[in-house]
Amino acid sequence: MTTGSSMKAVKQTRSKAKWILPLCAAVVIGAMALDTKVVRIGSQEDLRQQAFNPDRFGTETFPRVRDYVVGKAPEAPALYEALVADKDAAIAEFGTKAGIGAVMPVTFTGVLGEAKGGIFNVSIDGLPDNVRVRLQSGPAINGTDLRDVTGDIAFGAFKNQIEYQDAGSGINRAMSAEVLAGLDRDALTGKTVTVTGAFTLINPRNWLVTPVAFEVTQ
Repeated sequence: MTTGSSMKAVKQTRSKAKWILPLCAAVVIGAMALDTKVVRIGSQEDLRQQAFNPDRFGTETFPRVRDYVVGKAPEAPALYEALVADKDAAIAEFGTKAGIGAVMPVTFTGVLGEAKGGIFNVSIDGLPDNVRVRLQSGPAINGTDLRDVTGDIAFGAFKNQIEYQDAGSGINRAMSAEVLAGLDRDALTGKTVTVTGAFTLINPRNWLVTPVAFEVTQ
């Protein structure tokens, strides 16, 4: 009797296992399905779309940077006088502290001299002769002036230093596409231009300006 009862119990256990295991599997699969989100390839939620795109960032960010610089920029002679009188006060009023030096917005009308590598010397009335102003005109735009000038594009918002650097390059490319596209650089020497832009203040007598607005007036 004992042996028969044991065999019967074993058969019952095996029988239960046959339907319990599939049931457990179905429960697990159902739970996984509830926790799984289907993302269409190419959609905004596609991981490939979520990866940092410096050109998209630049296109989205440059208009805000441009408006900030245009709204903040003093005339070049007034900025120079302020820097000579009290550099710290001038930085506090007009600039943004960043990296190796403050980034300063500026606006001016001047005559372009000879260019080297797309960088023009600019002669500006009201500035002393020993103040050298140079203007980046592309096609390559270097530096992070446009990224840093607003003070609110911080390293902590990016995954690493490479992304942070790429963000600056993306803004530069967006500016170049909007402001400098179609510029005949070979014909600019001797032309009068009105420019608004930004530069990193290292030497008060040597400015390399990255434009956000560029107009040939004569």
